[in-house]
Amino acid sequence: MENFLTNCSKILSYYNYTDLQDYEATSALDNANERIVQEALDRNRKDRTTIIIAHRLNTIKNADYIYVLENGVLIEEGTHENLMVVPEGRYQAMFKRQEIERISDNMDDTPYMQKVTEEENLAYEYSHRLSMSEMVAEHKAVEKPFSQISVFLRLLTMNRPEWIIILIGCIGCIFVGGSQSLFGFLLARAFKYYPGAKQRSHVLNASLIFLLVGVFILIARLVQYTAFAISGSKLTQRFRSQAFECLLRQEVAYFDRIEHSSGVISAHLSSGAIAVQELAGTRSGVICEIIALMLFGIALGSSLHWQIGLIIAASLCTFLIIIYTKCRIVAPLNEQIDSIAGQSSMFAIEVVQNLRTVKHLLVEKEVLRKYTGFVKQISILFRKSLIISTIEFSIYWAFDLYVLAFLYLCTFNLLKNHEIFANNIMMVLSVAIFSTQASKVIGFMSNRLAASFSGAEYFFNIFDRKPYIDNGSTEGQLLVDFHGNISFDQVKFIYPNRPTSIILKGFQLNIRSGQTVALVGLSGSGKSTIIQLLERFYDATKGNIFLDGIDIRQLNIHSLRSHFGLVTQEPVLFDLTIAENIAYGLEHVQMDEIISAAKRANIHQFIEQLSEGYETRIGEYGRFLSGGEKQRIAIARILIRRPKVFLFDEVTSAMDSYNEKIIQEALEEARIEDPSRTSIIIAHRLSTIRSCDVIYVVDEGRIIESGTHTELIERDGAYSKMLRQNVVL
Repeated sequence: MENFLTNCSKILSYYNYTDLQDYEATSALDNANERIVQEALDRNRKDRTTIIIAHRLNTIKNADYIYVLENGVLIEEGTHENLMVVPEGRYQAMFKRQEIERISDNMDDTPYMQKVTEEENLAYEYSHRLSMSEMVAEHKAVEKPFSQISVFLRLLTMNRPEWIIILIGCIGCIFVGGSQSLFGFLLARAFKYYPGAKQRSHVLNASLIFLLVGVFILIARLVQYTAFAISGSKLTQRFRSQAFECLLRQEVAYFDRIEHSSGVISAHLSSGAIAVQELAGTRSGVICEIIALMLFGIALGSSLHWQIGLIIAASLCTFLIIIYTKCRIVAPLNEQIDSIAGQSSMFAIEVVQNLRTVKHLLVEKEVLRKYTGFVKQISILFRKSLIISTIEFSIYWAFDLYVLAFLYLCTFNLLKNHEIFANNIMMVLSVAIFSTQASKVIGFMSNRLAASFSGAEYFFNIFDRKPYIDNGSTEGQLLVDFHGNISFDQVKFIYPNRPTSIILKGFQLNIRSGQTVALVGLSGSGKSTIIQLLERFYDATKGNIFLDGIDIRQLNIHSLRSHFGLVTQEPVLFDLTIAENIAYGLEHVQMDEIISAAKRANIHQFIEQLSEGYETRIGEYGRFLSGGEKQRIAIARILIRRPKVFLFDEVTSAMDSYNEKIIQEALEEARIEDPSRTSIIIAHRLSTIRSCDVIYVVDEGRIIESGTHTELIERDGAYSKMLRQNVVL
C-alpha cells in the first residue's frame, strides 16, 4: 500500500482526465491508507473539475463547494466554513459527530503530537518468506486420468436406476442393426432372376418384405431413441445435482484456484453436462445400433465364407482403432479449449458486472483485445483438432474403396474356386457397404464423443475429490452447551494459493465467554483471517484453535458454524424477498420472528415504508438497496439465528455517520439481548471499539498489545501511535 500514492498518481496522469470523480474513494479504508489515497487524489486535482461523494467529511473540508443531500433533496450548500456556522445545520451536526471522539481522545495526547518519521507512516513489510511448495501440492486436488472405457462403464453404473429403459433401448438397437443387415441379404435376393410370371410375383413379394422391414425399423428406432433419450436426461440431471452437491462440499481454498473459478465451473456445469448427455443419451443408442449392425455383418459374411467375414471384421476393427486414436489425441485439446473458454466466460462476466467502470476508464478496446486473445487461443487449439479430424475423415472415405477392392478380389477368387455362388456376391457387397457406412457414423460423432469423455472425466474428478474440510460431513463432535470461550494456541497460517506469505505467526489469543473484543491493525495484518479460521473456512497450518477447550477440527462443521453469526463489510444478499433473505437457510420461520429480528436490526421501519413490505424483492446482490440497508438486513439475518458468537468484520467501515450510528445501536442491542454472547469486532473506527472489554492490536500476524481503550492510551504503545497517526478514528 505504501506505493499506492505513486501508482495512483501515475494512473491519473496517464489518463489525464479533465473531470475527476471520487465516489466514496476512502470509505472502506483505514485512515493510514485513507491519507495516502487522499494525498494522491489531491495532487492530481489541479486544473480538473472534481466531484467528490464521501461519508468521511474530513476528506471534503477543502472542497470549493459542498452540497448536502437528504432523501434526494438538496438541504444545504456552501463552503465548509459557511456550513459550519449554519444554526442547527445538518452538515455541522454530521461533522461534529465524526470529530468529537477524535478530539476527546487526543486532548491528553497533545504533548505527543509530533511529526512522525517516514518509516512510521509506511505499512510494515513482511520480513520472513517461506517456500511452501509441499503445501501447495497438498492442497491441490489429485485429478487422476480415466480411460475412455472406464468412463463409459462408470456412466453405465450411474445410469443403473434406468437399466430397464436402457435394456429396452438396446433391444431396439439390436433389432435395427439386424434389420439393416437383413436388408442387404434381401436386396441380393430381390435381384434374383425368375422366368416368366414368377418374376413379377417375386418383385411384388420382395417389395412387400422391404415395406414390412421399413415399418419394423421405424418402430424399433422409435423405441431405441425414446429409451436412450429418457435414460440420458435422467443421467444428466443426476450428474448436475451430484456435481453441485460435491462443489458445495469443497473447502473455500478449492475455489481460490483460477481453474476452479465461477466462470470455469459454470461452463462445465452447462456445456459439460450437455456433452455427457450426448454420450449417454441418443448417441449411445446410435453406437449400440452400429455395433449390432457390425456384428450381424460379420456373422453374415462369415456364414458365406470365413475369408469374407475376416475382411469385414478387419476393416471394422481398423475403423474403431482410428476413431479411438483420434479421441485420445483430441480429448486433451478439448480440455484446454474448455479451460480457456471458462476463463473467457469469467472475464466476460467480470466486464459486464463492472461495465460502468469499463466505460468510465475508456478501456473498451483493451477489454476487447484481451477477450479476443482468449478467442484466438481457442481458435488455435480448434484448428489443431480440425486438422486431426480432416485426416480421419480422409481415411474414412478412402477406406471404403480399399474394403470393396479386397472384397471383389476375395469373392472373385472364391467364385473361381467354386467356394461361393454368383448370386451371393451382391449379398456380400451389400452387407459390407452397410457395415462400413455404419462405422463412418461413429467417426462423424468422434469429435463430440471426445468432448463427452472430457466432460465426464471432469465430473468424475469432482465426484472423487475428497475435500480437506468437508462442508457436507455429518461426522465430528456436536458443540452442545457452547459458552463462547475461544482460544488460539500458537497458530500459524498460510493461504494455500499464496504459499510464500505467512499470515499468522505463532498467534496467541484467549477470549472468555461474554467478552466483547476488538481486533485492530493495519490492512493485511491478519485480522479477517482470524474470523475465517474460526468459521473453519480454512484450517490452521500449525497450532490449534479451541472452542470451550475442544479442538475445532474435532467438531461437526454444521454444529460449529451454527454458533457463529458473521457480518462482513460487503453483505451478501440474494435475489429474493426481504423476508426470505432474513430467514435464509432456516426452515419453518414464523413472520413474527422475522419482524422481531428486523426491529432489533433497526430496519423494520424502512421495510414498512415499502409498497410490498417484507415481500419486496431486492434484486441481484441486493442492488435495489443502499449499503446501510443491506447491512441491517444482514444483521437481522444473524439475529434471527441467535448465535452464541458474533463476528463483525468491518461492518461500518463504508457507512456514513447516520447509518453507522443505526448499525451500532443494532449491534449494541444484540449484545444486550444475551450478555453471555461473545463478540469479536474487526474495525478501524474508534467509535465502534472504544467500549470493548479488550482491544487487541494485531501486526504481522501477531498480537503485539492488548487492553482496554484507556489502558492502551496510558501505555503509550502501538495503539497510541496508531491514534496519533490517525490510523484508528
